[in-house]
Amino acid sequence: MSNIYESAEATLGFISSPCLTKVELRVACRGISDRDALSKPDPCVVLKMQSHGQWFEVDRTEVIRSSSSPVFSKIFLVDYYFEEVQRLRFELHDISSGNNGLRDADFLGAMECTLGQIVSQRKLTKALLKQGNTSGKSSIMVTAEELSGNDDYVELSFSARKLDDKDFFSKSDPFLEIFRVNDDGTESLVHRTETVMNNLSPVWKSFKVSLNTLCSGDHDRELKCTVWDWDSNGKHDFIGEFQTTYKETMKAEQEGKQIQWECINPKYQMKKKNYRNSGTVILNHCKIIKMYSFLDYIMGGCQIQFTVAIDFTASNGDPRNSCSLHYIHPYQPNEYLKALVAVGEICQDYDSDKMFPAFGFGALIPPDFKVSHDFAVNFDEDNPECAGIQGVVEAYQNCLPKIQLYGPTNIAPIIQKVASSASEEMHTKEAMEYFILLILTDGVITDMADTREAIVHASHLPMSVIIVGVGNADFTDMQILDGDDGILRSPKGEPVLRDIVQFVPFKDFKHASPAALAKSVLAEVPNQVVDYYNAKGIKPKCMTDYESTRTFSP
Repeated sequence: MSNIYESAEATLGFISSPCLTKVELRVACRGISDRDALSKPDPCVVLKMQSHGQWFEVDRTEVIRSSSSPVFSKIFLVDYYFEEVQRLRFELHDISSGNNGLRDADFLGAMECTLGQIVSQRKLTKALLKQGNTSGKSSIMVTAEELSGNDDYVELSFSARKLDDKDFFSKSDPFLEIFRVNDDGTESLVHRTETVMNNLSPVWKSFKVSLNTLCSGDHDRELKCTVWDWDSNGKHDFIGEFQTTYKETMKAEQEGKQIQWECINPKYQMKKKNYRNSGTVILNHCKIIKMYSFLDYIMGGCQIQFTVAIDFTASNGDPRNSCSLHYIHPYQPNEYLKALVAVGEICQDYDSDKMFPAFGFGALIPPDFKVSHDFAVNFDEDNPECAGIQGVVEAYQNCLPKIQLYGPTNIAPIIQKVASSASEEMHTKEAMEYFILLILTDGVITDMADTREAIVHASHLPMSVIIVGVGNADFTDMQILDGDDGILRSPKGEPVLRDIVQFVPFKDFKHASPAALAKSVLAEVPNQVVDYYNAKGIKPKCMTDYESTRTFSP
């Protein structure tokens, strides 16, 4: 057993230096060349980090339609390690209309730098290099800011009345932008609302923003708000603007009063004698929320229930053959064991009893040798739990000689089995158990429709799914489940409530650093845990309740 752990540790590593702080990165681009003469690009920036010579996607911005100089509202949150050279790559892509994925996107350029360079300069502007490292006219600006310890959020909802009509044949299509005015006079985009089409009295959707992002903890910091009439060519018409502060909005919240601002167009104000305003913007809803962290829930008693599912289909090869993905070498663990130990070692720290259910799928099992897609690896259907990660490893090794690898590769049954347990937990209304299902598979699944349906159902539950692709198969189709190339939907068209799936090909991590492994395999889980409980309004146990809310009537 020690050989397995030593080899896995040598291959993947488990010791990582502590994160010094977190850094927020804001991105803007200038001078993006048009895709063609008839349309402007629809830009999106993808952030990647380098580990052992390979680039791994960390996050990406929203897509801004018809813009050659976009300012993205998406903020990248990055762990900063002083003692590491953290290489970053910002890739600019033109996302074609109706498609949010990168497969059909046009690559417009990239910029590589280190996180140290950005934080030391606070604002880094560099040219975007195209294929062959040729420099074009376009550039990217990345601004860094250290994230303070203020975890509070404010939820705001705005509407407007009698905005100026900027369109000849229809009404204006207004959207609102909120900027934070920095100490040096520059402005940082805090939030951009959706566009409300053909409406001079729009009601925009409520949104949440951290107090750190909104005002850097300074309640008197000026906030500049601008209202625009959206145009499909990207040349939006300016309607008007107003200024406020977080303190002003909070005074209205505390006193239960409605607050509104005149939306002013300075040019009209100077030229028109009887000009009053270009409409009125109203704060309809203000709610101060204590945003609990992942550790708040863990320290409040929430347990991570870790479940493993292993692919025993025939495509893995005969376990007695050294070429098989399931071959048990006396000194060198196979990729299934490496992946199991790597992810399990991290998850087991958050499970107090260290008992892990382990299931197999795609095999003919004794005594009648019928195919099963959710059998207990220890063959105890009443108690499929194994003692620790070592117990899972032993159960896996012991079951291999007793089963016959078969098929097909169906994973919906195991997702449904874990979802059934998560559903029982959901009805307790307490943050006590969150379920993580690790699926280890060597090939593309054959029940994609049922799997999509199962994931959409599970997205309503305290549950996350991690799929690790073992071996050298082409896992391109598996990215559909991840949701990174667009919103995953069931066959009936129902979208996932939240993104709960993370897929990674293990071959990319054979020589990856511990930080890269943790980020790429488990990085999304803490936010998924927090998002679930916050959305349900479930607070951590043993915490002081802190929530103030007012709703204003227009």
